[in-house]
Amino acid sequence: MKKKALIAMSGGVDSSVASLLIKQAGYDCTGITMKLYDNEDIGINNSKTCCSADDIADARAVCNRLSIPYYVFNFRDSFNEAVIDRFIEAYENGSTPNPCIDCNRYIKFDRLMQRMKELEMDYVVTGHYARIEFDEKSERFILKKALDNTKDQSYVLYSLTQQQLKHTLFPLGELNKTEVRKIAEENGFINADKHDSQDICFVPDGKYAEFIEGYTGKSYPHGDFVDKNGNVLGEHKGIIRYTIGQRKGLGLALPAPMYVCEKDLKNNKVVLGFNEDLFTSQLYADNINLITCDKITEPMRVYAKVRYNQKEQPAVVTQIDKDRIHVIFDEPQRAICKGQAVVMYDGDTVVGGGTII
Repeated sequence: MKKKALIAMSGGVDSSVASLLIKQAGYDCTGITMKLYDNEDIGINNSKTCCSADDIADARAVCNRLSIPYYVFNFRDSFNEAVIDRFIEAYENGSTPNPCIDCNRYIKFDRLMQRMKELEMDYVVTGHYARIEFDEKSERFILKKALDNTKDQSYVLYSLTQQQLKHTLFPLGELNKTEVRKIAEENGFINADKHDSQDICFVPDGKYAEFIEGYTGKSYPHGDFVDKNGNVLGEHKGIIRYTIGQRKGLGLALPAPMYVCEKDLKNNKVVLGFNEDLFTSQLYADNINLITCDKITEPMRVYAKVRYNQKEQPAVVTQIDKDRIHVIFDEPQRAICKGQAVVMYDGDTVVGGGTII
């Protein structure tokens, strides 16, 4: 009996080629698009977002070409609660959120996998660039980097559990983007040359503060920019507008470049410093998920990174308790942001990760 696969299709070329490869591998396939929001809900009146009518039309066209069923699932309420609300709450509390990780954790590999079970299917398939293998020695499923290091998305997938890894397929893990586009073109896919999505799907113009103010109806009070000694340097336009390490857009005439080093929520102040003030050698993280083991029982040498585009850096990780780790880097790292993820690697294998606190 054929295994059944539920394929998450964004309307883009990656998920479309993933659906083709899974069908060619002999699975009984069903394509679905997750309706996560309406543009009107987030104050956007164009189609340059995911979930747009154009994206749905593209995904449906690919499914028609492959002769597989296609449906749209409405996950708007779940997305609002698990992703958008968390995104806003993080900024309001001085953190820098990573909504793509939250979307993977709480929507694609939680709600969608629930739907997979309800439909009595076997796998969820996505167009992510990563690999899943079963390690005979540890008897665990492991997450590995994609072979194309320039497209690797393992960083945003570190939260996958053993059960989720068992029921997930990443057909693009051993391909590069050029190969994927070539496959789409050879098969006449309407989206073979479609541009990759950029930034956060529900904030396509990158104007996070404007989105938050429009979505919540709130205005965030102005306050003081201060230096490390508390000297007032000027006025900021609302604390949600600034992230650690930011230099541009401060609106200040300063004698030397200064960067956001700290956000003092209690006093509504943004603390500025110099580049050297941004470096630190250690961090703590909670809400952890470990993939290669159940628990880190002794200090472990790893390579870790604190943002998606960073190259992994040598470090030692110690697990403090059930849900917290302490990471000490060999060399100080720049602009570690509360709210972002620290993800740890052993070679090309993801050890696990957590949310920086």
